[in-house]
Amino acid sequence: MNTQNHNQGTGRADQGYRTWWKYLLLHQPRRKSRLGLLLVMAFMAMACSKSSQPGSKPTTPTSFEFNSLSVNGLSTGFTYYNVGFQPVLKFNFTASLANVSSWPSITFQTASGANVGYTATLANNDSTLIITPASKLPAITVYKVSISTALADATGGTLESPVAVNLISSIDSTDKFPRISDSALLTLVEQQTFNYFWSFGHPVCGMARERNTSGDVVTTGGTGFGIMGIVVGIRRGFITRAEGLARVKLIVSFLTNTATRYHGAFSHWINGSTGATVPFSATDDGADLVETAFLMQGLLTARQYFNSTSDTAEANLRTAINALWTGVDWGWFRQGGQNTLYWHWSPDYAWSTNQQITGWDEALITYILAASSPTDSIPKVVYDNGWAASGAMKNGNAFYGITLPLGPSEGGPLFFTHYSFLGLNPNGLSDAYANYWTQDTAHTAINYAYCVTNPLGYNGYSASCWGLTASDDNATGYAAHSPTNDVGVISPTAAISSLPYSPVASMNALRFFYYTLGDKLWGQYGFVDAFNLTNVWFATSNIAIDQGPQIVMIENYRTGLCWNLFMSCPEIQSGLQRLGFVSTP
Repeated sequence: MNTQNHNQGTGRADQGYRTWWKYLLLHQPRRKSRLGLLLVMAFMAMACSKSSQPGSKPTTPTSFEFNSLSVNGLSTGFTYYNVGFQPVLKFNFTASLANVSSWPSITFQTASGANVGYTATLANNDSTLIITPASKLPAITVYKVSISTALADATGGTLESPVAVNLISSIDSTDKFPRISDSALLTLVEQQTFNYFWSFGHPVCGMARERNTSGDVVTTGGTGFGIMGIVVGIRRGFITRAEGLARVKLIVSFLTNTATRYHGAFSHWINGSTGATVPFSATDDGADLVETAFLMQGLLTARQYFNSTSDTAEANLRTAINALWTGVDWGWFRQGGQNTLYWHWSPDYAWSTNQQITGWDEALITYILAASSPTDSIPKVVYDNGWAASGAMKNGNAFYGITLPLGPSEGGPLFFTHYSFLGLNPNGLSDAYANYWTQDTAHTAINYAYCVTNPLGYNGYSASCWGLTASDDNATGYAAHSPTNDVGVISPTAAISSLPYSPVASMNALRFFYYTLGDKLWGQYGFVDAFNLTNVWFATSNIAIDQGPQIVMIENYRTGLCWNLFMSCPEIQSGLQRLGFVSTP
């Protein structure tokens, strides 16, 4: 209206100027005509100047907005999991877009920043932008599709705010390896995992390296698991009895003559070439009684296996193992006669860590070995007060309809059911606090039920993809994962090492890890340590304390080999009785 009024006013002024000019021409004397003509021309110029001014400001292109998004017909936010390999993304806007041959405002990239080819078309009166990848996307990969504010509409307006969507492509469900029988698959997993302890054992001392990147750092507890794995390797024909004997002899010789001991106990980590202690932390630079217990569990299993009375080498090995076993001063770790055991002692920091070994966790075997020592056994009161905390380790609550006799809420990480029970047979084992078969099977069933229920909504959790335990992860580096500390990380060792407790669920998981995810998980030393399908992360690591339980517990499930050997130790039977255990396998 204002523009219209402004134009009408300009027209009336022009008409006035023309009338006045006509009057001058008709009525002024001729001698004055030249001056009049100049005046007329000046006024005309003024009139033309006024009439040429624009009546309104030029139209400025306005911004438009993003309206909605769908991926394969679903609208669930800006992150989409299990997306098909050729997804269709539809971005809806509040304006008709400019149709151009290239789209510099669009980027389609992998998480690493690599560009992905795509096609872009318009629909819905050009207000819908449709983006599809130019070729099939690889499985289990993260992509990001971004649209910048350079996106233009048909009038030259631009997108008010950028838009981005994250896509995680789905699992490729096809088999990555040929199908074999379950028995053959179990043997394959045992053999591949055995390689970690055999071909990757430290070349000087024969002990197990902490992880596949550890160089000279070997692990005390992991070596105990590895020694049991060597026994399994002989049983399965991966190596000969003579080869296994030679390796265990090398380990025992190094422990006896080279490695540093503290009141008969070993440190958590040892330099595999020199035998010197490698500190586990600033003040943990001495004895680790729990790691020593795991080592002794393995050594006693080997002692019972190499039982020839006519073979001098086997007899000598048994003698050397006995010297290490009886040399542990279990009473020293009561810290002045207290009715509990302490985890660490340092020659430099003494008992500064002050960590009692209190249940329920992975360390039950420590108290059983301490009670079983033929030279320095602990009395039952140390077990009742220290380990059982006078009954405080009891739980008794139900989780997912399953009653848990002992331990923390929802059971804790699954290695609680593995480390002490590689040799200690929970079948028919009970004391005043629990039946340990019930405890271990309940703990495993709760862990499984939690993953299937998946209360935090992590991608990939299922009846075939479950198992929370201590392992590497993509968030903190390493953590004890459990239902109460769940960051979306599945550890293959959790389900596989639980085969004796959950044979159907564990076998389903093992098949899934091998056949479906095998291209991501299967490697030189068996399964990698862990993976996360929400953040799409696959570990490249192997860790001795996660590899060892797999081979040992698979064999315990198949034949009970390590259970039978360890439980055949007369000292162990005496120790169990001393602590009030009843064992009726």
